[in-house]
Amino acid sequence: MDSGLYAAYTALMARTQALDTAANNLANVGTVGFRAQRDYFRGALVDGGGQNSPPSSQVGGTVNGFGVLGGNVLNLSQGELSATGNPLDVALHGQGFFAIQTPTKTLYTRNGSFSRSSTGVLQTAQGEPVLDVQGKSITIPTGTVHIASDGNISVATTQGNAIVGQIGVFDFPDRGQLHTESGGRVSADSIDQRKAVNAALQQGSLEEANEDAVHGTMQLVLVQRQAEMMQKALSVFSNDLDKTAAEELSRV
Repeated sequence: MDSGLYAAYTALMARTQALDTAANNLANVGTVGFRAQRDYFRGALVDGGGQNSPPSSQVGGTVNGFGVLGGNVLNLSQGELSATGNPLDVALHGQGFFAIQTPTKTLYTRNGSFSRSSTGVLQTAQGEPVLDVQGKSITIPTGTVHIASDGNISVATTQGNAIVGQIGVFDFPDRGQLHTESGGRVSADSIDQRKAVNAALQQGSLEEANEDAVHGTMQLVLVQRQAEMMQKALSVFSNDLDKTAAEELSRV
């Protein structure tokens, strides 16, 4: 049986998965701090010797190799910074993530749109505490807030200036362990994290998504056309197999 059928099938499967990734990237171009995803491929050696393996032709002892989608990796390139004037908005320049405590686990985000709760806790728009370098919540008293580039928070009150905490910015030795979550957030397989050394905070600004609408639309259209081409190729191989089967069976 012609192995081109399996090549077309795996290509269609890979392009279908890539289509979901491209659509998700485009849908989040307006999400603050969003990290786009990029597909990566791996080679799948298909050997017809095994009972559960799809058949393939072998020429000179060399098996056919097909490229299948290995998964997605985060694009960690810098997004553009836009000024907001809000003293509790913080943009990250460089590598790293803010840590936030959700009801179930610690998540990481580049979205620095923070606010002060009724009890003074620094929180996200969803009301989740932002963590400091020790992994604890930060309480900010009433007063004029200044956030330094290293994350130190000082508040000017009638008693003077006082440092009340330091926003934690964390990085991971193996960034491949990061997984995307809803809202442009990421989670990690382990707690193997460290303080980011090449990150600077900018008060009164937010980082935009590192995917723009033009590039995202072009990528979506490209992947969609590739998927359509694979569908046509698969249809051609299927029709040829049906024709061959009909001609051969009539001779039996």
